[in-house]
Amino acid sequence: WWETQTSGQKGNIYLQFELSPQYPSLVLLRKWIAGGVCHCSVQLDGKTVLITGANGGIGKETSRDLARRGARVVMACRDLTRAERAAEEIRRSTGNSNVVIRHLDLASTHSIRQFAKDFLDSEERLDILINNAGVMMCPKWLTEDGFETQMAVNHLGHFLLTNLLLPKLKSSAPSRVVNVSSIAHNGGHIDFDDLFFSQRPYSSLESYKQSKLANILFSREFARRLSGFGVSSFSLHPGIIRTELGRHVEDWSPLLGFLLKLPCLVFMKTPWEGCQTTLYCALTPGLEELSGQYFSDCAEKEPAPEGQDDVVAGKLWEVSARLVGLKDTS
Repeated sequence: WWETQTSGQKGNIYLQFELSPQYPSLVLLRKWIAGGVCHCSVQLDGKTVLITGANGGIGKETSRDLARRGARVVMACRDLTRAERAAEEIRRSTGNSNVVIRHLDLASTHSIRQFAKDFLDSEERLDILINNAGVMMCPKWLTEDGFETQMAVNHLGHFLLTNLLLPKLKSSAPSRVVNVSSIAHNGGHIDFDDLFFSQRPYSSLESYKQSKLANILFSREFARRLSGFGVSSFSLHPGIIRTELGRHVEDWSPLLGFLLKLPCLVFMKTPWEGCQTTLYCALTPGLEELSGQYFSDCAEKEPAPEGQDDVVAGKLWEVSARLVGLKDTS
């Protein structure tokens, strides 16, 4: 059965589902959809973790888990009001008061540079960087830097942020960078002649696929360039999750948006289930030897052929560095 409950805030609808044990095949299917679980017992006392887009969805659940393990958790968010509510909830539920928020707008290179400067000046270390924030299939918007929004937020912003924080990642080694990508990278294409759809009709889906492919290629090239520095890099598909990320899908396809409001949502992962592969990549001992690889359901998986092209990965790095004005990327 299913029911909806309004939260009292316009436009917010929460769905609650329950699978009856009278239908064991559905219960087994739901467990399969939930995917792998990170069983790692590693504690993070004395460690610092930075998570982008941490005020909701899988970012919030990732923050909660790492706070529970004793880490200093820095939640980098654009909306500070929502971020503070999320941080206070995490402090209460975990008993860890060392959870802080910092303003970061990944659609602004100015904001990213200011954030990185403040972080380098004030934080002693950075053990785990989780590039989690993202936008999905939004209309064609341009950032203040003139970049198409999905490519800017999902890839270029995290590319710049990670490179600016490299000194702290290196000095804290062994450290890790975890890039949340998507299975949507399949069929993606990096169009170096028109990254921002200025010369061709805009497709929110193709833009999203390009940006998620860029996450995987960035992670792969990062691992190659940082080999020997003690900084590992991983990319992952978290699963199809019930979060706000898909709020623009209905604009792109009313039919798909309608279907996502139906009881079939029971077959999508919860945010807790969706953060498990992120935790696996961030915490699992010995994973350094797989730096640069792609994961799904807490296991290494082979990305699409487009995500294994080292020539494209190298070119994407150079183009990205030029676009964001990054000179030293070694």
